[in-house]
Amino acid sequence: MTGTKIKNMEEFASVSGISRPTLSKFFNDPDSVRASTRKRIEAALEQYDYQPNLYAVNQNRRLTKNIGIVVPYLADPFFAKIARTIEEHIIETGFRPVLLGSHGSPAMEIANLENLRSIKPAGVLLAPLGRASEHAKIKAFCQDVPTVLFDANIDEVGEAFVGSNNEQSIGLIVDYLCRTGEVPSFFEMKSPTNPNAFKRRNAYISAMKRLGHHPNLIQAEGEGWEFEEIGFRAGTRVVRDRNLPTNTILCSNDRLAIGLLSAAFEAGLRVGIGQDCDLRVAGHDDHPFSRYTCPTLTTVSQDYEAIAKKSAAVLLDRIETDEVGDSRRETLFDGRLIMRSSA
Repeated sequence: MTGTKIKNMEEFASVSGISRPTLSKFFNDPDSVRASTRKRIEAALEQYDYQPNLYAVNQNRRLTKNIGIVVPYLADPFFAKIARTIEEHIIETGFRPVLLGSHGSPAMEIANLENLRSIKPAGVLLAPLGRASEHAKIKAFCQDVPTVLFDANIDEVGEAFVGSNNEQSIGLIVDYLCRTGEVPSFFEMKSPTNPNAFKRRNAYISAMKRLGHHPNLIQAEGEGWEFEEIGFRAGTRVVRDRNLPTNTILCSNDRLAIGLLSAAFEAGLRVGIGQDCDLRVAGHDDHPFSRYTCPTLTTVSQDYEAIAKKSAAVLLDRIETDEVGDSRRETLFDGRLIMRSSA
């Protein structure tokens, strides 16, 4: 027996080397795992003197085995991909995912949460709309139902937040663009829906100043989630006016960049890294379509897998221990530069 006090199942999984989904299945039903696995878990329980909160486990059995997943816009392949990864992880643990999309509507977002409340979920994973969300109503829901936020953060709402390190990822691609060619302007929505956009704007300004360059913002009019259309309309104006300080544009997200690429093509401009190219264009997110644009889009990849699995793990730990943390936890994952043909 070790002298280390194990506080929760996540810590027990780490020290024992047994996956968290397997432990969850064991504590819900020991006969649901193989005999050899059961022996390993029992030996680890004795070695580390870990005692799961059986009261919480029994309480959870009185709840449904449903876990709600709410995302802003299911038509966006980015959210479809991360939601699918979360679903797979939840299913592995013996819970049932209930996936809902808010269609970019604050009213629908609240309706989704109230519909979930009616089925008494064990917990909820929420990617909020952000700026447009009804913060007070979401906070009230989170006080009643264990909830972890992912992708977009709302301060002091939910028990934890898991997302991307926008400061690091934007700094990474600004460094790359400045190192390999002319310095970038930043193409964004003037009134963005997602709060990540503000963080990326500030990160761009900070990175440019750090490198001794003057930041230049190109702000597109428009609201909502039709980012490609907004990018195309504003991009058409940008390439028509030809008043850019350099030939390089960094877009706040890949969907805006896809619209801008289309506008450049319509204007007869060549995008890429060759000497005969008129523009360099880069994005952020590594959207599932970014590898199929023409040219293929240079971008920064968010760690979908890590964000999805960490979000689910934090929520499941909260459900199974029935312990509210002393403070709200935030976990940010670094981005990875994806160099393709556009910049």
